[in-house]
Amino acid sequence: MDTPEILTERLVLRRFTMEDSDAFLCIMRDKEVNTYLPMFPLDTAAEAKAYLKEHYLSAYENQAGFRYAICLRSDHIPIGYVNVGDDESCDFGYGLAKVHWHQGIVTEACTAVIDQIKKSDIPYLTATHDIQNPRSGHVMKKIGMTYRYTYEEQWQPKDILVTFRMYQINLDGRRERTYRKYWDRYHVHYVEENIE
Repeated sequence: MDTPEILTERLVLRRFTMEDSDAFLCIMRDKEVNTYLPMFPLDTAAEAKAYLKEHYLSAYENQAGFRYAICLRSDHIPIGYVNVGDDESCDFGYGLAKVHWHQGIVTEACTAVIDQIKKSDIPYLTATHDIQNPRSGHVMKKIGMTYRYTYEEQWQPKDILVTFRMYQINLDGRRERTYRKYWDRYHVHYVEENIE
């Protein structure tokens, strides 16, 4: 599976390279950006390089998933990321440097990536957000995802109890399909009213 470059009105979505490690560290060391991520903030350039190698560069070598750096067209320097997980959840994730929050950048990037994914054989995407982070849920709605259910998970490695909302978009026409793994795995799960 390839990761072709995508251009939008304001953005370049492209593969990360090892030369992006300083920009990536700036994103991933920010404690506010990290609040709703499972891992702890990165602290050093070495950690950023190791993370890029493990989660991006090796994935490109193995033709796995869609993994993009979000860059402004003005300078092509990464300010965020959009990813699709490689497992059956097809988990759709995104993050953005705080200085660029509330400008519609993640929605613009995610919409473009989903348009690219529709050309592949990926049948659906799921995404989850902490209920304490409703802005992430707003992005999910804007890009066409719909709420399916809520569940509680003891999140690792931070080891904190998080209540997640799970959203999904089906790309193959099977509108009623719901990915149930989280529902089946976690004892506390339910459907909230009036989410959409």
